[in-house]
Amino acid sequence: MTSVSSIEEKNPQPKAVGTKITSRENEEIQNLIDAGIYLSFSDFIREAIRDKLKAVKVINLRDINYDTAKKEILGYYRSYSEAYDYEVADDLELDYEFVCQVLEELESEGRLGLIE
Repeated sequence: MTSVSSIEEKNPQPKAVGTKITSRENEEIQNLIDAGIYLSFSDFIREAIRDKLKAVKVINLRDINYDTAKKEILGYYRSYSEAYDYEVADDLELDYEFVCQVLEELESEGRLGLIE
C-alpha cells in the first residue's frame, strides 16, 4: 500500500525561499531580464543557486597515518606525474600542511623532485 507521505519522499515538492535584495541588485537583475538573458527573477535566482552549488566544494579531510599518506602521495604522483601540492591535498582529502610535510621528506629522500 502506498501512502501520501511515501510518494512525497520519492518526489519532494519544490520549496519556496524568500530573501531581501538591495535596490541596486534588483535593478541589475531587471536589466538582465529586460535584455532577455533571464525569463524572470525566479529564473535568475534558480540559476544563481545552481551555479553557486556547483562552485562550492566541501572537502572532508581524512585522518590517516604518516606512512599511509606517504604511500598514497607517491601513488598519486605515479598516476599524474605532475601536480601541485594543493591538488594532491584536495584529491587525496588530506590536510595541506600534512601533505607539504610528507612532500618535503619525499624530496629529501630523492623519491620526488621539483620541476622548475
